[in-house]
Amino acid sequence: MEETTNSIEELNLHKKYMRQAITQAKKAYKLREVPIGCVIVHDGKVIGRGYNRRNTDKTSLGHAEITAIKKASKVIGDWRLEDCTIYITLEPCQMCAGAIVQARIPNVVIGSMNPKAGCAGSIINILDISAFNHQCKITKGVLNEECSNMLTEFFKELREYKKAMKKTDIQKSN
Repeated sequence: MEETTNSIEELNLHKKYMRQAITQAKKAYKLREVPIGCVIVHDGKVIGRGYNRRNTDKTSLGHAEITAIKKASKVIGDWRLEDCTIYITLEPCQMCAGAIVQARIPNVVIGSMNPKAGCAGSIINILDISAFNHQCKITKGVLNEECSNMLTEFFKELREYKKAMKKTDIQKSN
C-alpha cells in the first residue's frame, strides 16, 4: 500500500512531525547510538516518542519504534494504535515493522530507506503482506536528505573513533 504524498499541506505536516523524529534521533546520536528517531501522532498530537538505545540499555529491543509504540499505547490505553501515524527517520527493521503491524498503525512515514536491513520495501515489505490481517500505507523519503546525512555523519565519526582507538591501543602495547 505504498503511497506518495498528495498535497503540499500533507507534505508540510509530514515534514513537521519528521523534524520531531529527527530531534529524537539526535538524542541517540549524543549517546553514540545509531541516530534513529520516531514519533507517533494521534489527532494532531505526538503521543509517543523514542530513539535508539540498544547499546545504552543493553537490549536488542531498544529500538526507537518499540519505545514509541509502548509510550503511545500507554497514552491511548490500548495496544491498538489504529488512528495513528508513525514517523521514523530510518526504514524499520523486521522486528519494528512487525511491531507496527501488530499495533495496527495504519500510516507509516519514513525518512530514509535502509537497503541493508529495511523491511518496508528495501529487503522485504512486512508492512504490506496481504496474508496478514493488517497492512500499512507507507510514505517514503520525507526529509530524506536530513535523515540520511545524519546517519552518514554518525558512521563516518564512528569509523574515525574506532580507528583512533585502535591506534591508541597499538601505541599502548609498544
